Amino acid sequence: MSIIEIKVPQLSESVTEATLLTWHKKEGEAVNESENLIDIETDKVVLELPAIKRGVITKIIKHDGEKVVAGEVIGLLDTDAVSAAPKAKIEAVAPVVTPSARKLANAQDVDAASLQGSGRKGAVTKEDVQAAAAKTGNVSSAEPAQEKPAAYIPPPVSGSRIEQRVPMTRIRQRIAERLLQSQQNAAILTTFNEVNMQAVIDLRTKYKDVFEKKHGVKLGFSSFFVKAAVQALKKFPIVNASVDGTDVVYHGYFDVGMAIGSERGLVVPIIRDADKLSIADIEKQIAEFAARAKEGKLTLEELTGGTFSITNGGVFGSMLSTPIINPPQSAILGIHATKDRPVAENGQVVIRPMNYLALSYDHRIIDGREAVQFLVTIKEALEFPERVLLDL
Repeated sequence: MSIIEIKVPQLSESVTEATLLTWHKKEGEAVNESENLIDIETDKVVLELPAIKRGVITKIIKHDGEKVVAGEVIGLLDTDAVSAAPKAKIEAVAPVVTPSARKLANAQDVDAASLQGSGRKGAVTKEDVQAAAAKTGNVSSAEPAQEKPAAYIPPPVSGSRIEQRVPMTRIRQRIAERLLQSQQNAAILTTFNEVNMQAVIDLRTKYKDVFEKKHGVKLGFSSFFVKAAVQALKKFPIVNASVDGTDVVYHGYFDVGMAIGSERGLVVPIIRDADKLSIADIEKQIAEFAARAKEGKLTLEELTGGTFSITNGGVFGSMLSTPIINPPQSAILGIHATKDRPVAENGQVVIRPMNYLALSYDHRIIDGREAVQFLVTIKEALEFPERVLLDL
């Protein structure tokens, strides 16, 4: 018998423990190499723990909901049991199914285990399930129900006064801690401005088709905001700095965090060296981050660090907000919904696509003058996007 210990993977330096969410296999069940055994939640991401070899789960030591640390043994895998088992049994091992594909399969009544996966190492993806549902006619005519987070509380039955106590997930606990830390340890002030998005909209409309054809990614608006922010950060390096005790740490690089709302909570993956990336490179990173955030596949490294952040409440319809700084950073840019509004131009009232910008900053090191001028720089870069493209 050849027994392999199933261990919790190495966590980042800032993460001391994690929570086991769901075992996808039971004792006595066979698994394929690279098949996900269990989901592990840290205060930043949800990790999948794949099997390093084919085998049979002989013992589950740590169960769903238990706290674990890096390197801790949570189960045992017998690799000899595979070769000794009947061939038919091994062939019956279910393929790897991504979380989003599993949920869609349940909603569309599709047997995901019977599908031929097109993903990495044969994993069944959401697209595989969609294709299977289309062939069998199982595609729901109604809009798919929104996925509910783990802590979802159903509305009370009419006439009842039901209460339900649900523990916060580790990610939600960490979000709460960081938000409180930000408000308690920084002197947060927010300044606002408005920007006419017509020039960016015209540029995008003119080039979006050829851009997508050449680069294989859609041309959105986020990359323009990132480029504009980097230009402003270069002009006002104090906004790209952070406080460490009684010292101000100036960063000679521009790692921009993009806040993404996922079903498990807010995550902020980092676009590293954003000043060195093209519009296409930034769009590709944002698209990849968004897709993997939905799948819960972002890595700890991708969520660590950052010198400045951008949050876009406009995708949810927000008109105005005061974003909270992501410590130890000293500022964050809030973007909102672009709406046609009446504005005055040359003594005339005209309709323009306007977006309200909000900059929350740590007043301990950033003065109001710098914050206002920083936001004006972003406004000018967006209203004259050729300056961004030409680095003027």
